[in-house]
Amino acid sequence: MPADQPIIIKRVKKGGHGAHHGGAWKIAYADFVTAMMAFFLLLWLLNSVTQEQLEGIADYFAPTVATISQSGSGKILGGTTIADDGTQEDTLGRPTVVMDLPPPSAGKGGESLKDAPSEGTSDSQPVEDQADQQVVDAQEQKEKIEEDQFQKAADEIKQAIETLPEFQQLAESLIIDNTPEGLRIQIVDQDGLAMFPSGSAKMYEHTERVLGLVTQVILKMPQNISITGHTDSIPYTTRGEEYTNWELSSDRANSARRVLLQSGIPPDRLSHIVGKAATEPLLPEDTANSRNRRLSIIMLRGTGEQLAPQDQSNSPGQPSDGENSVPSVIHGDTANPFQ
Repeated sequence: MPADQPIIIKRVKKGGHGAHHGGAWKIAYADFVTAMMAFFLLLWLLNSVTQEQLEGIADYFAPTVATISQSGSGKILGGTTIADDGTQEDTLGRPTVVMDLPPPSAGKGGESLKDAPSEGTSDSQPVEDQADQQVVDAQEQKEKIEEDQFQKAADEIKQAIETLPEFQQLAESLIIDNTPEGLRIQIVDQDGLAMFPSGSAKMYEHTERVLGLVTQVILKMPQNISITGHTDSIPYTTRGEEYTNWELSSDRANSARRVLLQSGIPPDRLSHIVGKAATEPLLPEDTANSRNRRLSIIMLRGTGEQLAPQDQSNSPGQPSDGENSVPSVIHGDTANPFQ
């Protein structure tokens, strides 16, 4: 070999920088972008549905296990022997149901459930409820007796006013009505027929006669009595500023009280005597009208001893009920206080 033969070195220059990697990175990047888009799409869907829809989706994907085994271990005998309770099942007999029944009530051991008294009947009501019902019944009976008494008293007074000539002109002066407070008897002034002289508490004779008639009916009643005097709204100035309609109405109520006591009304039956001046007019639209001047006698409801109907006719010092219920003093009795 020749000693001077030259050594030749061949350098091969390869392509550009991109030729070292190829196109695989593009596929990986596309997968990443697709996964991110799917992730954000999932977030948007979760945010757009309601809580009930989310729970429904969760229940749909919840794992369920179905088994047709009737024993705890899935085997025929359930992991126990045939002698143990509960491992045998009778497929021929009818199933039975065991119920715990309440113990029988005292004194009713032989009765069936359908014969036992149900709730709400009188036999099952507590003793306290029965006692309360008796009190209510007694109160209703007492109120009925009292209403009958009020009706009888009103009828007697109206009959006397309508049948006796001496009271014919006073028929318009007597007003009887049944109020929540009790039976109210009002004696009112008429035009040209006053109960009292103007500004005076001394009543006329015909006013005393009407009060005597009312008293004879009140004597048959057991209720307590209240008397109220009323005036019109015209100021009273004859006797000075110290004497007003308040004093006048009170004095007239006291005059009626004295007449009732003289006629036989016991003092303990008088509940209160009141003067109200013109505060409660009979004609509110015309407070100066003469009919606002009146006396109100009320037999107070629910007061006094409630007399039975058979006892009312034979009360001491009272006339008995005969064919006519009008008091005997109206029929020409020599002891007539009107004469």
